[in-house]
Amino acid sequence: MAMADLSGNQDLDSTSFRALQRRTKIAARQAMSATEHAHASALIEQHLTALLAAQAPQCIAFCWPMRKEFDCRPLIERLLQAGWRACQPVVVAEAARMEFRAWLPGSPMTTDRHGIPIPDTAPVAAPDIVLLPLVAFDKQGYRLGYGGGYFDRTLATLNPRPFGIGVGFELARLDTVHPAAHDVRLDAIATEAGIREISGAADSHHCPSVPGCRPAGG
Repeated sequence: MAMADLSGNQDLDSTSFRALQRRTKIAARQAMSATEHAHASALIEQHLTALLAAQAPQCIAFCWPMRKEFDCRPLIERLLQAGWRACQPVVVAEAARMEFRAWLPGSPMTTDRHGIPIPDTAPVAAPDIVLLPLVAFDKQGYRLGYGGGYFDRTLATLNPRPFGIGVGFELARLDTVHPAAHDVRLDAIATEAGIREISGAADSHHCPSVPGCRPAGG
């Protein structure tokens, strides 16, 4: 009984910690000055461009920017001009994996249940690469999102699994996010400080031609 109580307390502490960090990190991001945000965003875009632009055209997923997240759209538009395809993840049901819908500049848009703009287009196959917004992240490659678990649920069920790149600002860094059992590690993290490969994350899933992506043990 004591062990069960201890485990329950640990779970509660972890949940409370994650909720506090979400509030703290979102507030810190929204408090960035326009100059700070623009400078950090430009550096992130440079790093992602160097990582992706030299690759063979693939299908890449990204999210519409909310709450002063990094805006991927200019980068995505340049990739489209180079022959890439783009899509956005869409929440279709509570506690279900997301679907991906094709996106082009000028695509018809609607909003999801949270008021986030999403393409009003047909579903497409799973992308090769996914750019995931970061509320917080740690050196092990785990991320905090907004708490719905949609990305973790989606990445865990796709086979082959897309190459997941977390995208955010250095202020989102933590020593640990205290990952839950269902959390999925990212393959790389992009911030204004550069691109970090997550060692050992790319095991038994799709590994596109992105520098630093290696099979486990490679």
